[in-house]
Formats: sequence, structure tokens, C-alpha cells
Amino acid sequence: MTAPTAPTITPDGNRLWRSLMEMAEIGPIPGGGSGRQALTDLDAAGRALFSGWCRESGLTLETDAIGNLFARRPGTDPTLPPVMMGSHLDTQPTGGRFDGVYGVLAALEVVRSLNDAGRHTRHPLEIAVWMNEEGARYAPPMMGSGVFTGRFTEAEILDKVAQDGARLGDDLERLGWRGTRPASLAAHPVAAYFEAHIEQGPVLEADGLEVGVVTGARGQRWYDAVVTGREAHAGPTPMRLRQDALVTAATLVLAVEAIGAAHGEEASATVGILDVHPHSRNVIPGRCTLTIDLRHADTAVLDTMEAELKAAVAGLTDAGRTVELRDFWSFPVLPFDPGLVERVRAAAAARGLRHRDIVSGAGHDAVYMSMVVPTAMVFIPCVDGISHNPAEAIDPAQAATGCAVLCDAVLATAERDPLSLP
Repeated sequence: MTAPTAPTITPDGNRLWRSLMEMAEIGPIPGGGSGRQALTDLDAAGRALFSGWCRESGLTLETDAIGNLFARRPGTDPTLPPVMMGSHLDTQPTGGRFDGVYGVLAALEVVRSLNDAGRHTRHPLEIAVWMNEEGARYAPPMMGSGVFTGRFTEAEILDKVAQDGARLGDDLERLGWRGTRPASLAAHPVAAYFEAHIEQGPVLEADGLEVGVVTGARGQRWYDAVVTGREAHAGPTPMRLRQDALVTAATLVLAVEAIGAAHGEEASATVGILDVHPHSRNVIPGRCTLTIDLRHADTAVLDTMEAELKAAVAGLTDAGRTVELRDFWSFPVLPFDPGLVERVRAAAAARGLRHRDIVSGAGHDAVYMSMVVPTAMVFIPCVDGISHNPAEAIDPAQAATGCAVLCDAVLATAERDPLSLP
């Protein structure tokens, strides 16, 4: 595979930063972050702002049947499938200004810079804005890319119900996002996919690096656990005669923490939600529900972590209390395309940037895309590794650097003969 040559396009870092800051004005929250949960009016406002920028840049827009938005720049050979860049514009309820949105707007800056230079590519270029990557209001995450790549059916996602009771299909209709083209690779062939993103972890910053060359993603397994005990009055019921579901749930939380700590830096184990019923000050909890998230870059280790979780659950069941563990969602350990990864690596090297290979600990739309399309990612550092937090921050110069690497790798792919693509 031919490596990128010396850089010929330099994206406008100031323009990229202005766009990021303007997008952050939609749904601002205390602490400097953004709150644009999926398929809300604020999410729609963010998409409308982006769509206006795309039209100004001469791109054509199309929305598929599950609400994914695609902005297309034609290539010199209209018979070829596009080289795609993208990410998402929806956020966590108390999210930052850069998670997802950086990848979308870095892709837009690539297109704007090519327009400025009068540069054309053989393959068309497309920017994807995937529907509901975060999975906060509607779960699970990565819904739009999941339907597009065949991980979910359109019907099952349309019937998902949000935490606020809304139905996803109804939200799509309300927002005008229910396009006519099927949400599938068969209806929308793609030659290659690139995604730029903040690292969402502390490694690049700690190592003094400017770019992460993402070689793949950790596997993830999500579970729901239901702990059942017996409700009783908090005053008259002696401690020794209680069947307190919360005490058992707390023991399970500690077991999850221990599982994550036992398997090295590539492991993580998290309880993100814990609900207590009946949620009364003077009633011993009779039922608790909690979510469990296990991750690792090695499938065998992830299997071991799952086995340890199931053993912990079995050990917490007694005559008075039960624990039920249910599979919720998962994806496997996934390597990215070696050829495209090398293009990212070569692009960073050609610009003289400090870089290293890195495995993503978070899920991204690129993970699902990598199952069906050659895929690579570009990471940039984020301050203190903080993400999914209003305090999320990046350096403007590093935002420009990551965009430049994205541009070089995309050009090295989009100008090639299709037989030379991975």
C-alpha cells in the first residue's frame, strides 16, 4: 500500500475551532459542556447548523431511513463508492463539546480545505452524522451505524423507547429524519471509513504525544442485573432478619470493581446505573436494578471477566435474596484495517508528529463500520483524559493536527484506483 506523500493540504485550524465553538453554543450546560441528547430538538438544531455549513461548501445532503445524515462531495469518477468520514453530533446529558462533534467537524474542515485548494479526488467524499451514537436517551448506543452495518434491524430500533417515554420512530418522523433510502451498506456502498475523535482517556497526553493511531477497539459486554430481596419497615425490622436488596447490590458493585482491577490496564468494569425500589427513606429496599459494563482488548480475558461476574452473581444468591443477570448488548474485540491504519501512521510520520499505536477503550461508530468496511481512526489528546463530562477540553492546535492527519490519510485513499483500496 502506498503511503501518503509529503502533505499538500493544510486544513484551517482557526476555522475548525470556530465551528466547534459555534456548535457548542447549541445546548450549552453549566461547566462549559453540551447537552444535545439524541433526537431532541437540540440535536436537530445541531444537525441543522451542520447542514447549513455543508450546503455552503457545495455538498449534497441525504438522510436514510434510520436518520443517518450523509453529506456528499462528488469525485471525478462518479461510478466509485465514497470514502467516508464521520462521527456523531448527539451528546451525553452532561457531555463535553468535542466527543463526536470533533470527528464531524474535522471531516467538514477536510472538505472545506480541499475546496479552498481546488483539489478534487477520484472517489467521492462523504461525511456521515450517525444517529444516536451515545445511547444515553435511547439505549443501546451506536444505533444508526448499527442498523447501517446490519447489527440491528430497522424495525427493532424504530420501536425503542427513550427514558422519557418517547418512541424512536415517532421522533424520527417528528424531526423529519425518516429518509426513504434503506439504511444499509447494500443501498449505500462505501469504499473506506475514517473517524477522527478525542482519545477520551489520558494516555496520549501523559506520553506527550500529538496523535493516536488507533489499531482497533476493545470488546464490550453490557449486562442488566436485578437484585430481589424483601421490602420491610426500616425501624422495627432487626438487622439480622433483613433481606436488603441494596446490601446485595452493593456487594455486587464491589465485585465488579474487583474484576476490573484484576486484569490490567486494558480492563475496565463499571456499574453506571443503580436504581433502588421503592426509593423511600424508611423502607428496606426490596429490589435493585443495575447496569454492568465489562471491556477488554483480549477476547480470552473478556471471557474470564464474564465468568468471574457470573460466579459473583451465583455467590450472592441465598434463601432470601436473588440476583438475575441478563445480557443487554455487546460487540467483540475488533482490529481495524491494517492498510488504512498504516496510512494514518504514515500521515502522522510525514508531518513529523509524535504518535503511537493505541487501542480504543470506548465504542465508536467506527467499530461497527469496521465489521463491513475498511476502517481506521485518528485520536487526539484530551485534557486530563476527561470525557463524558462538561469539563472535556482539547487544545486548538492539536485539533488542527488531528484534522491534518485525517486529511492526508483520506486523500491517500480517495485518489487511488479502486483496485488499490484495502
